Amino acid sequence: MKHTILITGVGKRIGYALAKHFIAQGHQVIGTFRTHYPSIDELAELGADLYQCDLTLTEEINDMLQRIVAQYSELNCIIHNASDWHNDKTSNEVSSADIMTRMMNIHVSAPYQINLALAPLLTASAKQQVGASNIIHITDYVAEKGSKKHIAYAASKAGLHNLTLSFAAKLAPEVKVNSIAPAMILFNEGDDDDYKVKALAKAILPVEAGNNEMISLVDYLTSSHYVTGRSYAVDGGRQLK
Repeated sequence: MKHTILITGVGKRIGYALAKHFIAQGHQVIGTFRTHYPSIDELAELGADLYQCDLTLTEEINDMLQRIVAQYSELNCIIHNASDWHNDKTSNEVSSADIMTRMMNIHVSAPYQINLALAPLLTASAKQQVGASNIIHITDYVAEKGSKKHIAYAASKAGLHNLTLSFAAKLAPEVKVNSIAPAMILFNEGDDDDYKVKALAKAILPVEAGNNEMISLVDYLTSSHYVTGRSYAVDGGRQLK
């Protein structure tokens, strides 16, 4: 059965991999992006419906949502993957208040607005299929642990996890809502060997997880009929170090 899946932040890394995975399965992918990478052109050629949207701007979110509601009558899944990584160092241009506002807008306010606006489409899909529709929030390992260098980021990801609990209760039984809390999934280009050694040493499973680890868990959550309001850690057992 062909599903319609909204993924935020499809320009690179996990979001890009998820978009290609679902397109390859024959599903309709709706994707959002802030920066236009070559991957966006590739996804468009593969058939994705793409919206350039700055998730810190309410007017851009509202415009995107209006266009989606006008075009689609049903929606099977929302994956909130869009993220921004900002440390707590301030400058003449960026204050601590600006940092916190940006982190909360992207990781809490935007998912909150999107979930509320598109919940009727998710519910409509659930009534036409066997099993519930899905919302998946991509949070972070630090949502539970905290972070000395990324306090605002960690707090906002914890807020996104809390949305999981609230929306799971609000939208059941038609919509299941879960979180995935990854630690280090993929290294970036340019990461040196010393950094890689230190990063891998934080886990008791000292390997680079890779996108397939996230894709497999997303597939499990979307196919499950009895899991909601839960967070799934993908962190290599860091809590045991």
